[in-house]
Amino acid sequence: MYTLIMRLYEKLIKYSKKDIVPFHMPGHKRKNILKSNLPYEIDITEIDGFDNLYKAEGILKDCLQNLSRLYKTYKSYYLVNGGTSGILASIRSFCNIGDKIIIARNSHKAVFNAVELLNLDAKILDADVDKYGIVKEIDVCRLSKLVIENKDAKCIVITSPTYDGVLSDIKQIVDLAHSFKMPVIVDEAHGAHLFLENKSALNYGADVVLNSLHKTLPSLTQTAVMHVSNFALDKDNVSKKIERNISLFCSSSPSYVLMSSIDECVSFLEKKGKEYYLRLKSNLEYFKTKVRNLKHLKIIGYNTPHNYFNFDNTKIVILTNFCNLSGTQLMKKLRKYNIECEMASVTSVLCLTSLCDGRRELLYLARALLEIDKTLITKQKEIIGVLPKIEMKLSIYRASLLKKSLVDLENIQNMVCGEFVYAYPPGIPILIPGQKVTSEIIDYIKLLKAGRVILVSSSQEIDNMRLQALDKVGK
Repeated sequence: MYTLIMRLYEKLIKYSKKDIVPFHMPGHKRKNILKSNLPYEIDITEIDGFDNLYKAEGILKDCLQNLSRLYKTYKSYYLVNGGTSGILASIRSFCNIGDKIIIARNSHKAVFNAVELLNLDAKILDADVDKYGIVKEIDVCRLSKLVIENKDAKCIVITSPTYDGVLSDIKQIVDLAHSFKMPVIVDEAHGAHLFLENKSALNYGADVVLNSLHKTLPSLTQTAVMHVSNFALDKDNVSKKIERNISLFCSSSPSYVLMSSIDECVSFLEKKGKEYYLRLKSNLEYFKTKVRNLKHLKIIGYNTPHNYFNFDNTKIVILTNFCNLSGTQLMKKLRKYNIECEMASVTSVLCLTSLCDGRRELLYLARALLEIDKTLITKQKEIIGVLPKIEMKLSIYRASLLKKSLVDLENIQNMVCGEFVYAYPPGIPILIPGQKVTSEIIDYIKLLKAGRVILVSSSQEIDNMRLQALDKVGK
Protein backbone atom coordinates (compact mmCIF):
# COMPACT_ATOMS: atom_id res chain seq x y z
CA MET A 1 0.00 0.00 0.00
CA TYR A 2 0.93 3.67 -0.34
CA THR A 3 3.18 4.31 2.65
CA LEU A 4 3.86 8.05 2.83
CA ILE A 5 2.76 9.53 6.15
CA MET A 6 2.32 12.82 4.29
CA ARG A 7 2.27 13.19 0.53
CA LEU A 8 4.51 15.80 -1.04
CA TYR A 9 1.63 18.02 -2.10
CA GLU A 10 0.16 18.00 1.41
CA LYS A 11 3.53 18.91 2.87
CA LEU A 12 3.90 21.78 0.39
CA ILE A 13 0.46 23.13 1.31
CA LYS A 14 1.23 22.87 5.02
CA TYR A 15 4.55 24.66 4.54
CA SER A 16 2.92 27.43 2.48
CA LYS A 17 0.83 28.40 5.52
CA LYS A 18 3.86 28.92 7.73
CA ASP A 19 5.09 32.43 8.41
CA ILE A 20 8.54 31.88 6.90
CA VAL A 21 10.70 34.69 5.52
CA PRO A 22 12.23 33.19 2.32
CA PHE A 23 15.67 34.55 1.50
CA HIS A 24 16.12 31.87 -1.15
CA MET A 25 14.89 30.96 -4.62
CA PRO A 26 12.52 31.16 -6.42
CA GLY A 27 12.33 34.88 -7.00
CA HIS A 28 8.56 35.16 -6.58
CA LYS A 29 9.12 34.36 -2.85
CA ARG A 30 5.79 32.48 -2.82
CA LYS A 31 3.92 35.76 -3.33
CA ASN A 32 1.31 36.06 -6.06
CA ILE A 33 2.18 39.59 -7.14
CA LEU A 34 1.00 38.82 -10.69
CA LYS A 35 -2.51 38.11 -9.36
CA SER A 36 -2.82 34.85 -11.32
CA ASN A 37 -3.99 31.35 -10.48
CA LEU A 38 -0.52 29.85 -10.74
CA PRO A 39 0.59 27.85 -7.66
CA TYR A 40 3.29 30.19 -6.38
CA GLU A 41 2.63 29.23 -2.77
CA ILE A 42 3.87 25.67 -3.26
CA ASP A 43 6.68 26.42 -5.72
CA ILE A 44 9.83 26.03 -3.65
CA THR A 45 13.44 24.94 -3.98
CA GLU A 46 15.47 22.37 -2.02
CA ILE A 47 14.96 23.88 1.42
CA ASP A 48 15.19 22.19 4.80
CA GLY A 49 12.78 19.27 5.10
CA PHE A 50 12.06 18.88 1.40
CA ASP A 51 14.95 16.64 0.34
CA ASN A 52 17.06 16.69 -2.87
CA LEU A 53 15.85 14.71 -5.88
CA TYR A 54 19.36 13.74 -6.94
CA LYS A 55 20.35 12.61 -3.46
CA ALA A 56 17.01 11.61 -2.04
CA GLU A 57 17.07 10.67 1.63
CA GLY A 58 13.73 11.92 2.96
CA ILE A 59 10.29 12.56 1.49
CA LEU A 60 11.49 12.30 -2.12
CA LYS A 61 13.11 8.95 -1.37
CA ASP A 62 9.73 7.77 -0.10
CA CYS A 63 8.10 9.09 -3.27
CA LEU A 64 10.54 7.18 -5.49
CA GLN A 65 10.11 3.99 -3.49
CA ASN A 66 6.32 4.23 -3.86
CA LEU A 67 6.70 4.72 -7.60
CA SER A 68 8.93 1.65 -7.76
CA ARG A 69 6.44 -0.44 -5.78
CA LEU A 70 3.59 0.64 -8.03
CA TYR A 71 5.39 -0.37 -11.24
CA LYS A 72 7.15 -3.35 -9.57
CA THR A 73 10.65 -2.28 -10.58
CA TYR A 74 14.18 -2.57 -9.25
CA LYS A 75 14.42 1.23 -9.12
CA SER A 76 12.37 4.12 -10.50
CA TYR A 77 13.13 7.79 -11.05
CA TYR A 78 11.32 11.09 -11.54
CA LEU A 79 11.95 12.99 -14.78
CA VAL A 80 10.81 16.60 -14.49
CA ASN A 81 12.28 17.43 -17.90
CA GLY A 82 9.95 14.96 -19.59
CA GLY A 83 10.69 11.63 -21.23
CA THR A 84 13.26 13.31 -23.49
CA SER A 85 15.68 13.66 -20.57
CA GLY A 86 15.17 10.01 -19.71
CA ILE A 87 16.01 8.91 -23.25
CA LEU A 88 19.24 10.91 -23.15
CA ALA A 89 20.14 9.65 -19.67
CA SER A 90 19.41 6.00 -20.43
CA ILE A 91 21.37 5.91 -23.68
CA ARG A 92 24.31 7.69 -22.02
CA SER A 93 24.21 5.04 -19.28
CA PHE A 94 24.94 2.29 -21.80
CA CYS A 95 26.98 4.11 -24.45
CA ASN A 96 30.25 6.00 -24.41
CA ILE A 97 31.27 8.44 -27.13
CA GLY A 98 31.67 6.67 -30.47
CA ASP A 99 29.96 3.42 -29.42
CA LYS A 100 27.60 1.46 -31.64
CA ILE A 101 23.85 1.41 -30.95
CA ILE A 102 20.82 -0.22 -32.59
CA ILE A 103 17.74 1.99 -32.86
CA ALA A 104 14.33 1.58 -34.45
CA ARG A 105 13.60 3.81 -37.46
CA ASN A 106 10.48 5.22 -35.78
CA SER A 107 12.34 6.40 -32.68
CA HIS A 108 11.56 9.82 -31.21
CA LYS A 109 13.89 12.65 -32.21
CA ALA A 110 15.39 12.56 -28.70
CA VAL A 111 16.98 9.21 -29.56
CA PHE A 112 18.60 10.73 -32.63
CA ASN A 113 19.68 13.69 -30.51
CA ALA A 114 21.47 11.27 -28.18
CA VAL A 115 23.15 9.71 -31.21
CA GLU A 116 24.39 13.15 -32.24
CA LEU A 117 25.53 14.20 -28.76
CA LEU A 118 27.55 11.03 -28.24
CA ASN A 119 28.69 10.65 -31.88
CA LEU A 120 27.27 7.13 -31.87
CA ASP A 121 27.47 4.68 -34.75
CA ALA A 122 23.73 4.11 -35.16
CA LYS A 123 22.48 0.98 -36.89
CA ILE A 124 18.90 1.75 -37.84
CA LEU A 125 16.19 -0.91 -37.95
CA ASP A 126 13.82 -0.08 -40.81
CA ALA A 127 10.10 0.22 -40.10
CA ASP A 128 7.32 -1.66 -41.86
CA VAL A 129 4.15 0.17 -42.83
CA ASP A 130 0.73 -1.45 -43.21
CA LYS A 131 -1.92 -0.78 -45.85
CA TYR A 132 -3.28 2.09 -43.75
CA GLY A 133 0.06 3.89 -43.58
CA ILE A 134 0.53 2.95 -39.90
CA VAL A 135 3.98 1.88 -38.68
CA LYS A 136 3.83 -1.75 -37.60
CA GLU A 137 5.54 -3.60 -34.75
CA ILE A 138 9.25 -4.43 -34.69
CA ASP A 139 10.16 -7.21 -37.11
CA VAL A 140 12.06 -9.54 -34.78
CA CYS A 141 13.63 -11.52 -37.64
CA ARG A 142 15.04 -8.35 -39.14
CA LEU A 143 16.21 -7.21 -35.71
CA SER A 144 17.90 -10.58 -35.15
CA LYS A 145 19.86 -10.17 -38.38
CA LEU A 146 20.93 -6.66 -37.35
CA VAL A 147 22.00 -7.83 -33.89
CA ILE A 148 24.06 -10.71 -35.32
CA GLU A 149 25.77 -8.27 -37.70
CA ASN A 150 26.45 -5.82 -34.85
CA LYS A 151 27.24 -7.89 -31.77
CA ASP A 152 29.33 -5.03 -30.39
CA ALA A 153 26.31 -2.70 -30.13
CA LYS A 154 25.93 -1.42 -26.58
CA CYS A 155 22.12 -1.44 -26.48
CA ILE A 156 18.89 -1.54 -28.47
CA VAL A 157 16.31 1.27 -28.37
CA ILE A 158 12.73 0.68 -29.51
CA THR A 159 9.36 2.40 -29.15
CA SER A 160 6.39 0.39 -27.87
CA PRO A 161 3.60 1.32 -27.98
CA THR A 162 3.98 3.61 -30.96
CA TYR A 163 2.19 6.92 -31.10
CA ASP A 164 -0.66 5.08 -32.86
CA GLY A 165 -0.81 2.33 -30.21
CA VAL A 166 1.02 -0.53 -31.94
CA LEU A 167 2.76 -2.86 -29.46
CA SER A 168 5.77 -5.02 -30.28
CA ASP A 169 6.68 -8.46 -28.92
CA ILE A 170 8.90 -7.18 -26.13
CA LYS A 171 9.54 -10.60 -24.62
CA GLN A 172 10.90 -12.01 -27.88
CA ILE A 173 12.99 -8.88 -28.45
CA VAL A 174 14.43 -9.00 -24.92
CA ASP A 175 15.17 -12.73 -25.15
CA LEU A 176 17.05 -12.11 -28.39
CA ALA A 177 18.99 -9.15 -27.03
CA HIS A 178 19.87 -10.75 -23.71
CA SER A 179 21.19 -13.82 -25.49
CA PHE A 180 23.88 -11.46 -26.81
CA LYS A 181 24.22 -9.67 -23.42
CA MET A 182 22.68 -6.60 -25.04
CA PRO A 183 20.34 -4.43 -22.93
CA VAL A 184 17.02 -3.10 -24.25
CA ILE A 185 15.67 0.41 -23.67
CA VAL A 186 11.95 0.76 -24.36
CA ASP A 187 10.48 4.18 -25.01
CA GLU A 188 7.05 3.47 -23.53
CA ALA A 189 6.15 7.15 -23.34
CA HIS A 190 2.62 6.53 -24.60
CA GLY A 191 2.10 3.44 -22.47
CA ALA A 192 2.42 4.65 -18.88
CA HIS A 193 -0.97 3.03 -18.19
CA LEU A 194 -0.14 -0.41 -19.59
CA PHE A 195 1.16 -1.75 -16.27
CA LEU A 196 -2.48 -1.68 -15.07
CA GLU A 197 -3.14 -4.74 -17.23
CA ASN A 198 0.37 -6.21 -17.08
CA LYS A 199 1.23 -5.21 -20.64
CA SER A 200 4.13 -2.90 -19.85
CA ALA A 201 7.57 -3.64 -21.27
CA LEU A 202 8.55 -4.04 -17.60
CA ASN A 203 6.43 -7.19 -17.49
CA TYR A 204 8.43 -8.68 -20.36
CA GLY A 205 11.97 -8.09 -19.15
CA ALA A 206 13.08 -4.84 -20.79
CA ASP A 207 16.12 -3.38 -18.99
CA VAL A 208 15.08 0.28 -18.90
CA VAL A 209 11.60 1.65 -19.57
CA LEU A 210 10.49 5.26 -19.90
CA ASN A 211 6.94 6.47 -19.26
CA SER A 212 5.56 9.94 -19.92
CA LEU A 213 2.92 10.10 -17.21
CA HIS A 214 1.40 13.26 -18.64
CA LYS A 215 0.51 11.60 -21.95
CA THR A 216 -2.04 9.05 -20.69
CA LEU A 217 -2.33 9.51 -16.92
CA PRO A 218 -3.53 12.36 -14.63
CA SER A 219 -0.24 14.19 -14.21
CA LEU A 220 0.96 17.63 -15.27
CA THR A 221 2.63 18.21 -18.63
CA GLN A 222 6.39 17.50 -18.61
CA THR A 223 6.17 14.83 -15.89
CA ALA A 224 7.70 11.47 -16.72
CA VAL A 225 9.39 8.54 -14.97
CA MET A 226 12.09 6.02 -15.79
CA HIS A 227 12.50 2.50 -14.48
CA VAL A 228 15.25 -0.08 -14.17
CA SER A 229 13.46 -3.42 -14.29
CA ASN A 230 14.01 -6.40 -12.03
CA PHE A 231 15.14 -8.31 -15.13
CA ALA A 232 17.82 -5.83 -16.22
CA LEU A 233 21.33 -7.04 -17.00
CA ASP A 234 23.65 -5.85 -14.21
CA LYS A 235 20.79 -3.83 -12.73
CA ASP A 236 22.74 -2.44 -9.76
CA ASN A 237 25.47 -0.97 -11.96
CA VAL A 238 22.92 0.28 -14.49
CA SER A 239 20.99 2.05 -11.72
CA LYS A 240 24.10 3.86 -10.52
CA LYS A 241 24.88 5.05 -14.03
CA ILE A 242 21.31 6.18 -14.61
CA GLU A 243 21.25 8.14 -11.36
CA ARG A 244 24.39 9.95 -12.47
CA ASN A 245 23.06 10.69 -15.94
CA ILE A 246 19.64 11.86 -14.80
CA SER A 247 21.39 14.60 -12.82
CA LEU A 248 23.43 15.34 -15.96
CA PHE A 249 20.48 15.82 -18.31
CA CYS A 250 17.78 17.08 -15.94
CA SER A 251 17.39 20.47 -14.33
CA SER A 252 19.43 21.12 -11.19
CA SER A 253 16.31 22.89 -9.88
CA PRO A 254 13.56 20.27 -10.25
CA SER A 255 10.07 21.70 -9.87
CA TYR A 256 8.34 20.69 -6.66
CA VAL A 257 5.02 21.44 -8.34
CA LEU A 258 5.80 18.83 -11.01
CA MET A 259 7.19 16.34 -8.49
CA SER A 260 4.08 16.69 -6.34
CA SER A 261 2.00 16.06 -9.47
CA ILE A 262 3.85 12.78 -10.04
CA ASP A 263 3.37 11.83 -6.39
CA GLU A 264 -0.37 12.61 -6.53
CA CYS A 265 -0.68 10.55 -9.72
CA VAL A 266 1.12 7.58 -8.13
CA SER A 267 -1.12 7.79 -5.08
CA PHE A 268 -4.23 7.84 -7.27
CA LEU A 269 -3.04 4.90 -9.35
CA GLU A 270 -2.24 2.84 -6.28
CA LYS A 271 -5.68 3.43 -4.80
CA LYS A 272 -7.99 3.72 -7.80
CA GLY A 273 -5.96 3.06 -10.95
CA LYS A 274 -7.36 -0.36 -11.82
CA GLU A 275 -10.90 0.73 -11.02
CA TYR A 276 -10.68 3.70 -13.37
CA TYR A 277 -8.88 1.66 -16.02
CA LEU A 278 -11.60 -0.98 -16.06
CA ARG A 279 -14.15 1.83 -16.32
CA LEU A 280 -12.29 3.28 -19.30
CA LYS A 281 -12.12 -0.11 -21.02
CA SER A 282 -15.86 -0.59 -20.46
CA ASN A 283 -16.60 2.84 -21.90
CA LEU A 284 -14.43 2.08 -24.92
CA GLU A 285 -16.43 -1.11 -25.52
CA TYR A 286 -19.56 1.04 -25.42
CA PHE A 287 -17.95 3.43 -27.89
CA LYS A 288 -17.27 0.43 -30.12
CA THR A 289 -20.98 -0.37 -30.33
CA LYS A 290 -21.70 3.21 -31.42
CA VAL A 291 -19.12 3.42 -34.24
CA ARG A 292 -19.55 -0.04 -35.75
CA ASN A 293 -21.90 1.39 -38.40
CA LEU A 294 -19.44 3.94 -39.75
CA LYS A 295 -19.41 3.47 -43.52
CA HIS A 296 -16.46 5.52 -44.75
CA LEU A 297 -14.33 6.20 -41.68
CA LYS A 298 -12.47 3.24 -40.21
CA ILE A 299 -11.22 3.02 -36.62
CA ILE A 300 -8.44 0.53 -35.93
CA GLY A 301 -9.60 -2.15 -33.49
CA TYR A 302 -13.15 -0.81 -33.41
CA ASN A 303 -14.93 -1.09 -36.75
CA THR A 304 -11.94 -2.57 -38.56
CA PRO A 305 -9.59 -5.21 -37.10
CA HIS A 306 -5.93 -4.60 -36.38
CA ASN A 307 -3.26 -6.91 -37.74
CA TYR A 308 -0.44 -6.06 -35.33
CA PHE A 309 1.25 -8.16 -32.70
CA ASN A 310 -0.86 -6.24 -30.19
CA PHE A 311 -2.66 -2.94 -30.02
CA ASP A 312 -3.47 -0.44 -27.28
CA ASN A 313 -7.10 0.43 -27.97
CA THR A 314 -7.06 3.44 -25.66
CA LYS A 315 -5.72 5.04 -28.85
CA ILE A 316 -8.58 5.85 -31.22
CA VAL A 317 -6.98 5.88 -34.67
CA ILE A 318 -9.49 7.09 -37.27
CA LEU A 319 -8.55 6.24 -40.85
CA THR A 320 -9.55 8.36 -43.85
CA ASN A 321 -7.94 6.11 -46.46
CA PHE A 322 -11.29 5.16 -47.99
CA CYS A 323 -13.10 8.49 -48.34
CA ASN A 324 -12.91 11.95 -49.87
CA LEU A 325 -11.24 13.45 -46.81
CA SER A 326 -7.71 13.69 -45.44
CA GLY A 327 -6.79 13.24 -41.82
CA THR A 328 -6.05 16.94 -41.42
CA GLN A 329 -9.43 17.81 -42.97
CA LEU A 330 -11.19 15.45 -40.58
CA MET A 331 -9.47 17.00 -37.59
CA LYS A 332 -10.59 20.43 -38.81
CA LYS A 333 -14.20 19.20 -39.07
CA LEU A 334 -14.03 17.75 -35.56
CA ARG A 335 -12.92 21.15 -34.25
CA LYS A 336 -16.32 22.48 -35.35
CA TYR A 337 -17.76 20.08 -32.76
CA ASN A 338 -15.31 21.52 -30.19
CA ILE A 339 -13.33 18.28 -30.31
CA GLU A 340 -9.55 18.77 -30.30
CA CYS A 341 -7.60 15.70 -31.38
CA GLU A 342 -4.03 14.72 -30.58
CA MET A 343 -2.68 14.54 -34.12
CA ALA A 344 -3.60 14.33 -37.77
CA SER A 345 -1.62 12.85 -40.65
CA VAL A 346 -2.48 12.68 -44.31
CA THR A 347 -4.62 9.56 -43.81
CA SER A 348 -5.54 9.39 -40.11
CA VAL A 349 -6.53 11.22 -36.96
CA LEU A 350 -5.40 10.16 -33.51
CA CYS A 351 -7.60 10.66 -30.45
CA LEU A 352 -5.97 9.80 -27.14
CA THR A 353 -8.10 8.60 -24.26
CA SER A 354 -7.13 8.30 -20.62
CA LEU A 355 -8.51 7.37 -17.21
CA CYS A 356 -10.08 10.83 -17.15
CA ASP A 357 -12.34 10.24 -20.16
CA GLY A 358 -15.91 9.24 -19.41
CA ARG A 359 -18.74 7.73 -21.40
CA ARG A 360 -20.19 11.16 -22.17
CA GLU A 361 -17.05 12.32 -24.00
CA LEU A 362 -16.74 9.11 -25.98
CA LEU A 363 -20.42 9.17 -26.94
CA TYR A 364 -20.02 12.76 -28.15
CA LEU A 365 -17.04 11.76 -30.31
CA ALA A 366 -19.01 8.83 -31.74
CA ARG A 367 -21.96 11.07 -32.65
CA ALA A 368 -19.67 13.60 -34.33
CA LEU A 369 -17.97 10.88 -36.38
CA LEU A 370 -21.31 9.39 -37.43
CA GLU A 371 -22.58 12.79 -38.56
CA ILE A 372 -19.41 13.51 -40.54
CA ASP A 373 -19.41 10.00 -42.02
CA LYS A 374 -22.86 10.60 -43.55
CA THR A 375 -21.46 13.48 -45.60
CA LEU A 376 -18.59 11.47 -47.12
CA ILE A 377 -18.25 9.39 -50.26
CA THR A 378 -16.07 6.36 -50.93
CA LYS A 379 -12.73 7.17 -52.52
CA GLN A 380 -9.95 4.61 -52.48
CA LYS A 381 -6.55 6.23 -52.08
CA GLU A 382 -3.09 5.00 -52.81
CA ILE A 383 -1.10 4.55 -49.62
CA ILE A 384 2.35 6.06 -49.78
CA GLY A 385 4.66 4.46 -47.24
CA VAL A 386 5.76 6.57 -44.32
CA LEU A 387 9.27 6.80 -42.90
CA PRO A 388 11.37 6.25 -46.02
CA LYS A 389 14.52 4.24 -45.36
CA ILE A 390 17.57 6.03 -44.03
CA GLU A 391 20.76 5.90 -46.08
CA MET A 392 23.52 7.53 -44.07
CA LYS A 393 26.53 9.08 -45.77
CA LEU A 394 28.19 10.23 -42.54
CA SER A 395 27.36 10.44 -38.86
CA ILE A 396 24.85 12.91 -37.45
CA TYR A 397 27.59 14.40 -35.29
CA ARG A 398 29.97 14.89 -38.22
CA ALA A 399 27.21 16.34 -40.40
CA SER A 400 26.30 18.82 -37.68
CA LEU A 401 29.82 20.31 -37.85
CA LEU A 402 30.06 20.83 -41.60
CA LYS A 403 29.10 23.91 -43.58
CA LYS A 404 25.59 23.95 -45.01
CA SER A 405 23.53 25.88 -47.52
CA LEU A 406 19.80 26.14 -48.15
CA VAL A 407 18.69 24.23 -51.25
CA ASP A 408 15.26 24.14 -52.89
CA LEU A 409 13.51 20.82 -52.37
CA GLU A 410 13.34 20.33 -56.15
CA ASN A 411 17.14 20.42 -56.41
CA ILE A 412 18.23 18.55 -53.27
CA GLN A 413 17.88 14.96 -54.51
CA ASN A 414 21.01 12.84 -53.91
CA MET A 415 22.55 15.54 -51.74
CA VAL A 416 23.31 14.99 -48.03
CA CYS A 417 20.88 16.56 -45.61
CA GLY A 418 22.30 18.91 -42.99
CA GLU A 419 19.36 19.18 -40.59
CA PHE A 420 16.51 17.36 -38.86
CA VAL A 421 13.06 17.37 -40.45
CA TYR A 422 10.10 15.87 -38.65
CA ALA A 423 6.35 16.09 -38.24
CA TYR A 424 5.44 17.19 -34.72
CA PRO A 425 3.63 15.43 -33.30
CA PRO A 426 4.85 12.66 -33.20
CA GLY A 427 8.45 13.91 -33.45
CA ILE A 428 9.85 11.03 -35.51
CA PRO A 429 12.51 12.34 -37.93
CA ILE A 430 11.86 12.13 -41.65
CA LEU A 431 15.36 13.37 -42.39
CA ILE A 432 18.43 13.53 -40.17
CA PRO A 433 21.80 15.23 -40.69
CA GLY A 434 24.13 13.04 -42.74
CA GLN A 435 21.30 11.26 -44.56
CA LYS A 436 21.09 11.03 -48.35
CA VAL A 437 18.00 12.78 -49.69
CA THR A 438 16.24 10.39 -52.05
CA SER A 439 13.34 10.93 -54.43
CA GLU A 440 11.14 8.87 -52.06
CA ILE A 441 11.84 11.30 -49.22
CA ILE A 442 11.13 14.33 -51.42
CA ASP A 443 7.83 12.80 -52.54
CA TYR A 444 6.91 12.03 -48.94
CA ILE A 445 7.61 15.59 -47.79
CA LYS A 446 5.47 16.91 -50.66
CA LEU A 447 2.70 14.52 -49.65
CA LEU A 448 2.79 15.76 -46.07
CA LYS A 449 2.85 19.40 -47.14
CA ALA A 450 -0.09 18.85 -49.50
CA GLY A 451 -1.95 17.20 -46.63
CA ARG A 452 -1.25 20.27 -44.44
CA VAL A 453 0.76 18.26 -41.94
CA ILE A 454 2.94 20.54 -39.81
CA LEU A 455 6.63 19.94 -40.52
CA VAL A 456 9.48 21.28 -38.41
CA SER A 457 13.11 21.66 -39.45
CA SER A 458 16.21 23.00 -37.74
CA SER A 459 16.41 25.94 -40.15
CA GLN A 460 12.63 26.53 -40.11
CA GLU A 461 12.81 26.81 -43.90
CA ILE A 462 10.78 23.69 -44.65
CA ASP A 463 7.66 25.87 -45.05
CA ASN A 464 9.46 27.54 -47.95
CA MET A 465 10.25 24.08 -49.38
CA ARG A 466 13.96 24.51 -48.71
CA LEU A 467 16.34 22.35 -46.71
CA GLN A 468 19.87 22.61 -45.42
CA ALA A 469 22.30 20.46 -47.40
CA LEU A 470 25.98 19.91 -46.82
CA ASP A 471 28.18 21.95 -49.12
CA LYS A 472 30.75 19.15 -49.12
CA VAL A 473 30.64 15.72 -47.54
CA GLY A 474 33.69 15.24 -45.36
CA LYS A 475 35.59 12.04 -45.02
